[in-house]
Amino acid sequence: MTVLTGSQIEVARLLTLRAMLKLELKGMSRSRGPTAYSTLKSVYGYKGTREAVLQQLDAWRDAVLGDAK
Repeated sequence: MTVLTGSQIEVARLLTLRAMLKLELKGMSRSRGPTAYSTLKSVYGYKGTREAVLQQLDAWRDAVLGDAK
């Protein structure tokens, strides 16, 4: 069992939103609630199209995680 603490929670949330955004780009969506795209724009301040936001998240992931993907 893994326990996330502190900043690990935000990292895990952003990685989850990134995975959701990738699914949204393929045509899948949640049945209720906000989309990952709208959450990323409103809560985290990302700007641009879905593709541009995904590229920004990929760059962030590479900077934060480095080789530990």
